[in-house]
Amino acid sequence: MPGRTQKKLVDSAPQRILADFKVGVDNVIFSVDTDQNRLLVLLVMRHEEPCIGQWSLPGTLVRQGESLEDAAYRVLSEKIRVENLYLEQLYTFGGPDRDPREASTSYGVRYLSVSHFALVRYVEAELIADGVSGIAWYPMHQVPKLAFDHNQILEYGYRRLRNKLEYSPVAFEVLPELFTLNDLYQLYTTVLGDNFSDYSNFRSRLLKLGFLQDTGVKVSRGAGRPATLYRFDANAFAPFKDKPLVFI
Repeated sequence: MPGRTQKKLVDSAPQRILADFKVGVDNVIFSVDTDQNRLLVLLVMRHEEPCIGQWSLPGTLVRQGESLEDAAYRVLSEKIRVENLYLEQLYTFGGPDRDPREASTSYGVRYLSVSHFALVRYVEAELIADGVSGIAWYPMHQVPKLAFDHNQILEYGYRRLRNKLEYSPVAFEVLPELFTLNDLYQLYTTVLGDNFSDYSNFRSRLLKLGFLQDTGVKVSRGAGRPATLYRFDANAFAPFKDKPLVFI
């Protein structure tokens, strides 16, 4: 009978123990060294188990009564002093066995990481070494094997950064208030690679969009012709804010 068959299936199902979770945040903090055209990520060396002595992303467990965003900002404030930054939630990583501490508990405590993506101005950033064995900016192509699943989190953050550059004005978060078009182009090539676009097409595309304000001021760098300084105009950009705009 249908009713008995259903009851038998339910009764034979194994008992499932609900997972007990601890929640942390891990911040992928990027910056661009525009002088040397390097994309950098901030790493800290762990000073306690698990993974003591390994480089990792700056992170913390969320405190009681603390929001995820507040925890992410707390990590930033404990590791770096900077006036201007961009921060957004990235992704939640919660696969089994992503943290060695899960195996040391008899009740199977799971460790979730709600990762965040941050972008800061390199010349303004002051690193704070309190409470860590080491802290450093690492060029993306020199990042070592990181603790936990932080290489995976970093790769996810790098993809987000590339997408952000193509579809949002996030680049202006790390440029000075006044910049040349070549400054902007160099930032894009540093993150996206030299072959993403030639300078002529990049310049034409950006100027047509109309949210770069010509200041009328020119600056001389090297032997070339003086270059015009521009300013990002947030009001002129407002009509594009919720549109699938492609900058490049």
